[in-house]
Amino acid sequence: MADLTCDVAVIGAGTAGIAAERSARKNGAKTLLIDPYFAGTVCASVGCMPSKLLIAAAHAAHSVRQAPQFGVHSNAPDINGRQVMDRVRTYRDQFVQGTKDGFEALPDGVAIKARARFTGPTTLELDDGRRVNARAIIIATGSAPMVPEPFQDLGPRVLTNQTVFELETLPRRLAVIGGGPIGLELAQAMGRLDVDTHLFDHDTRLGKVRCDAVHAALHTAVSRDVTLHLGTDIVPQAATDAIHLSWTGAQTGAQDFDYVLLATGRPPQLAGLDLGASGLDLDDHGTPVFDPHTLQCGDAPVFIAGDANAHTPILHEASNEGAIAGRNAVAYPASIPSQRSVPFSMIFTDPPVVTLGASMEDSVVTGVSDYSNQGRAKVEAVNEGTVRLHAAAPEGRLVGADLCCPGGEHLGHLLAWAIMQRMTASDLLSMPFYHPTLEEGLRNALRDICHATPIPLPGDHDEQGPPGT
Repeated sequence: MADLTCDVAVIGAGTAGIAAERSARKNGAKTLLIDPYFAGTVCASVGCMPSKLLIAAAHAAHSVRQAPQFGVHSNAPDINGRQVMDRVRTYRDQFVQGTKDGFEALPDGVAIKARARFTGPTTLELDDGRRVNARAIIIATGSAPMVPEPFQDLGPRVLTNQTVFELETLPRRLAVIGGGPIGLELAQAMGRLDVDTHLFDHDTRLGKVRCDAVHAALHTAVSRDVTLHLGTDIVPQAATDAIHLSWTGAQTGAQDFDYVLLATGRPPQLAGLDLGASGLDLDDHGTPVFDPHTLQCGDAPVFIAGDANAHTPILHEASNEGAIAGRNAVAYPASIPSQRSVPFSMIFTDPPVVTLGASMEDSVVTGVSDYSNQGRAKVEAVNEGTVRLHAAAPEGRLVGADLCCPGGEHLGHLLAWAIMQRMTASDLLSMPFYHPTLEEGLRNALRDICHATPIPLPGDHDEQGPPGT
């Protein structure tokens, strides 16, 4: 087969790689998109979408259990594990097919099904024997689940997010190792689906939540559905038709589980690229050193985007980074720094957890809203959680937020947009708050900020507001 020449070669056809190739091509480059599988993005196949499908089933079961407090009575939910998992896979496959349809629509010759490794700063060798010469290269190989050594030889009862959605039915007993976003979301969903679920973590902090009050709200919510074992060390071993775990630390105990789900992190997937041949400087973890504003690796015509750089492993960031890397790869050597969006992360527990921008320690003023007595939340019987809004002095401009409260995934977006528009607490209070809504609950925190800064409340603003807000 003939060798290949292009302006920009992109290694990896995930979210970042797809965005990078599209951006480079739209900016006039001849592109190659190189991937060994073209199996669909992590989000569609083993991440965001199948996990939310499982969470949706969990919400349905939870709603049935909560119905009697509204005077609506029915039998306890009868959860058919096979039907739950069949629906997860059916819709998951539809999302994956949408991504594959996008590959089919690429111009002829762009998609190259092969593995690539560096042979020089701008040259690659494919596992089919062909060589690639490019003006610039983008690394977008994503990440992969980490399987700690003690679990590596315990067989198919050890799951990761890449295998858990292939279960034919729900297990009876599940251990989740790792209290990060993936572990929290799947553990709570499984617990609500009548799976006896235990979550273990060496740390005592769930989800790396930075605010104590938000962490307390999250801990309370998750512990209703999941048995938590925080601050513990685990020793696994194979048992008959099970995996036996024993643990020590803040708690001690032992128990058999049908499956163990590892949610211990997803490091960059860089093995096999032969980065040593690229001439790039690597950090202590073997990841290329790069500029987060240009995605360029040193002064080389090499860029790295998405989970592969481990900077912000979140889908919308991967897509943005791919677009930045694609444009700058075309413009090389005139890379253009890009203003990044406000740091924004979310954990889809119930209630959701949102972390935005600066923390309380980095700001001057913090306003507080308590959702345990918020009107609309009480109507819906979801009244729990808290919001912390962080602002800069003297004008009370919003710079960050931490929240765990009902509607958090929507409130978080409103706050992210406000922060990026450099809005003040007074600006937001001047806007309409329909009654009764969850959005009204933000007003107490916004008032706190106004009272703590020289900027007064809007002149026509009702200090108290409607009852129950």
